[in-house]
Amino acid sequence: MTHTRPTGDINRYEIRVRGRLDARWSAWFDGLELTPLPDGTTVIVAEAVDQAALHGLLRQVRDAGLSLISVARLDAVGDSSHQGDA
Repeated sequence: MTHTRPTGDINRYEIRVRGRLDARWSAWFDGLELTPLPDGTTVIVAEAVDQAALHGLLRQVRDAGLSLISVARLDAVGDSSHQGDA
């Protein structure tokens, strides 16, 4: 999956899945940042993705057989225009 920067809705997303994914899963998710948490979940952070890339990432979560817990849009670094939107 390629994360491009076309004009339009570019955001950062935090995707939380059930299970503690170790570093080897990063390759499955094209090098995205994966953070296993003590509660038995893992957070995947995708930066600068558009809606098509987000849907592709969610498809990868499904294809890996992972249980999706949540998807949250994060404020872009230095961007105050999305504060309060989620």
